[in-house]
Amino acid sequence: MKTLFQSARWSIFALFVVAATAQTPAPAAPPATTPPPQAQGGQLSSNPATVPSATAPADKKPSAQPASDVEPVTTIKVPINEVNVVFIVTDKHGRRITDLKQNDFSVIDDHKPPQEIRSFHAETNLPLQVGLLIDASNSVRDRFKFEQESAIEFLNQTIRPRYDQAFVVGFDVTPEVTQDFTDNTELLAQGVRELRPGGGTALFDALYFACRDKLLKTSKGTPVRRAIILLSDGEDNQSHVTREEAIEMAQRAEAIVYTISTNVSGTKGQGDRVLERIADATGGRAFFPFQIRDVANAFAEIQDELRSQYAISYKPADFKADGHYRTIEIVANDRKNFRVRARPGYYAPAQ
Repeated sequence: MKTLFQSARWSIFALFVVAATAQTPAPAAPPATTPPPQAQGGQLSSNPATVPSATAPADKKPSAQPASDVEPVTTIKVPINEVNVVFIVTDKHGRRITDLKQNDFSVIDDHKPPQEIRSFHAETNLPLQVGLLIDASNSVRDRFKFEQESAIEFLNQTIRPRYDQAFVVGFDVTPEVTQDFTDNTELLAQGVRELRPGGGTALFDALYFACRDKLLKTSKGTPVRRAIILLSDGEDNQSHVTREEAIEMAQRAEAIVYTISTNVSGTKGQGDRVLERIADATGGRAFFPFQIRDVANAFAEIQDELRSQYAISYKPADFKADGHYRTIEIVANDRKNFRVRARPGYYAPAQ
């Protein structure tokens, strides 16, 4: 009888506990701390580890584990204060120089010498992330086939399996990815051959898209060189973004832009000056192959240049994560005989 009474008492107590637990509200999910990608404006610091996520993470389901057993998550913010710059050195005749040392150069960041040089070395073997942007508008119809084959040859000679990656974008009024990032040169060649000329020209939109939606959304887990090869006549008549907005996005993606003009008139036009501006603003180079055979030579020059670069990493003085543009000036101490070509600046991350 006593045992029966005790069992009944424990049953009542258990029911009371279950009822109380059911009435206890689940803890509210903490507010999201990561702004959506659009709010970040494609912001990229010079530290590869800080590239914003391409897409917002999917909402996680609440854990069924009791709140008392869940360990608190600690968020650690690491200051971003390292800048990496890839640059080319030539002599006064335009020949590339590849055997200089760190003490042969001076660096100025935002009008001040850097606080510390962290690394310096010749970079002939870094992995590549290459975007091939081909103008497929009506204005380039005349030698489109030859340019396709030259581009395919460039990819075959440049992209190394299991090491480099490239993607192909054709554009007229809108950009179209005909081959996403891959190290398979056969797939890349197929992506180039799928392009068909026709329509207007939205050059700036295509460059903006390639940098924001492809390069910036691909993590640089290890040091890489990012380059855009842009074939176009430079005549834009359909873009929603401006030339300077496209250039800014390329700078945020830390992409060197090489431009190859498809102008066959024999003289530089307004479009060629646009291509020159894009290349200069990103540390790249503009090519004007007025003869068809020179297109292949332009690709060969770009290939050689991508394997003949220097890389320097430094900590800027008075660095502020304020989202502002900071200038870079790298000069050879022997300015009389050597010329340095590098991107002229970068955008500090915003915190």
